[in-house]
Amino acid sequence: QVQLVESGGGLVQPGGSLRLSCAASGRIVGIYTMGWYRQAPGKQREMVATMTSRGSTTYADSVKGRFTISRDNAKNTVFLQMNSLQPEDTAVYYCNIHVSWGQGTQVTVSS
Repeated sequence: QVQLVESGGGLVQPGGSLRLSCAASGRIVGIYTMGWYRQAPGKQREMVATMTSRGSTTYADSVKGRFTISRDNAKNTVFLQMNSLQPEDTAVYYCNIHVSWGQGTQVTVSS
C-alpha cells in the first residue's frame, strides 16, 4: 500500500496562510482522485477539497475562494494552499489518494 506523508501544518493567526503537502511513496498522484479532509475536535471528518485524475476540483462551501488543491505528478505530491485562514479552519488535515490515508497534520488558527 502506498504511504502518504503530510506536512506543512502549524499555528497561524487569523487571516494567515499555510501550504500543506502530501508526499506519496508510489506513483499514484494523477492516477486516482485525491483529496484533503479535515476533522475538528468533536466533529466528523469532512471533505475539504478533491481533484480527479483529469484535474476537476471540488471544494467544500466553507473553503471556496480561500483554499486551492493542486498536484505535482512528477514529485508524487499533492498540495493544499490555504489562505485567509479562520479559527473555524482549525482541525487535523488528512490527505487521501485512492485507499491510502496520511497520518494527518494539525492546523491551528488562533491569535
